[in-house]
Amino acid sequence: MKAINSYMNDHLAGAVAALELLEHLIVVHKGKPLGPFFVELESDVKADVAVLSKLIGAAHSSESFPRKAAAWMAEKIVRAKFKAAGEQMGGLGLVQALEMLEIGIRGKQLLWRALAMSTLPAVRDVDLAGLEKRAVEQQQRVEKERTEAARAAFV
Repeated sequence: MKAINSYMNDHLAGAVAALELLEHLIVVHKGKPLGPFFVELESDVKADVAVLSKLIGAAHSSESFPRKAAAWMAEKIVRAKFKAAGEQMGGLGLVQALEMLEIGIRGKQLLWRALAMSTLPAVRDVDLAGLEKRAVEQQQRVEKERTEAARAAFV
């Protein structure tokens, strides 16, 4: 059971970093075409975090504050790099931020798939296939925006 708790906490820490990045991107893109996209994606990630937190609790584990704090700090460092590269459409930083989000969402997809193979009783009450499908849809939406950002950045 220790391995699954560690695994879920690693993914929770990744979600903390993603939410921090999304909060920043929402501010940067407020009133611009990408603003609503980032707001919607943040809402999706928050919903997934709620499910993951519930599963961590059901596994009689607790959320790892050190992992979450490390993810929070790592996001601040990475964000500085993205900012220097350009966060607006046409900037390399936006391409990189979207890539980071897409990679994280892919990891989330694999998390849901792995949890479906676990013996954790609480997963029986969760639509893991639906969550995996939603992660794929999120990846597709992010990839669309990443492609547009790359097109603008690399002309």
